[in-house]
Amino acid sequence: MKTFLRYAALTAVIGAIGLLFLDKVVMPFYVREGSDRYLPDVTGMAFNEAKEALELEGFEAKRGDIKYTSAYSAETVIDQYPDAMRRVKPGRTVHLTIAQRERMVKVPDLLGKSLRSGQLELSEAGLKIDSLIAEFDVDVPVDVIRWQYPRSGDFLRRGSGLTVIISKGKPPDFYEVPNLFGLSLEKAEKLLTKTGLSLGRVTYRQNEDLVPYTVLGQSIEAGTILDKPVSMDIAVSILDLNDIRNQLDDNKKRE
Repeated sequence: MKTFLRYAALTAVIGAIGLLFLDKVVMPFYVREGSDRYLPDVTGMAFNEAKEALELEGFEAKRGDIKYTSAYSAETVIDQYPDAMRRVKPGRTVHLTIAQRERMVKVPDLLGKSLRSGQLELSEAGLKIDSLIAEFDVDVPVDVIRWQYPRSGDFLRRGSGLTVIISKGKPPDFYEVPNLFGLSLEKAEKLLTKTGLSLGRVTYRQNEDLVPYTVLGQSIEAGTILDKPVSMDIAVSILDLNDIRNQLDDNKKRE
């Protein structure tokens, strides 16, 4: 009799524990599992439309990151978290990534600035150097920006790139053509020699308003940078071309 009572008591205790486990653990889990819903796909919708669709399903919509792009209309949902078609509990907050139109930014003035300074300024403006070219320039120090496109003051989409030319400084061997206009023939020849160039053919133009043998023109434009020495032709003034002809005739007779 006592053994029977012990078994009966033990069975009652186990049954009570089982009922308690079923009531407190199994049933709540079952109820929650059954209440999960598939999260709808709201990408491609306008934010307000997506918000309404999510709320109808018992979810909450919240603005997440903003992405500047021209691929979508402004306020369009381009991504969501959690991902679409996942089973989630009602009331879950869904974070939506929203598209906005690309920002137009003003191009800064980079001329005369070092390459590093120019890159930092462009980075702060949301721009970058797309094409970098280096050229010799006798007037601009090494790694200083001497040209840019687009020009300062223009507007570009954020993330766009510029073409920039920086100086390589003076070339290792260069010859800069001097300005000979107005100099005497003697001074012009000395200046050419000083700059590493030489005097070529001399032609004469009759001009009664200038001192004879004043340089009137030169075959290479002043300021031109050459990578090797050359001879340069010049034209000089003379009062009477007959004097030159007579001088040439006298030279021939002496020969």
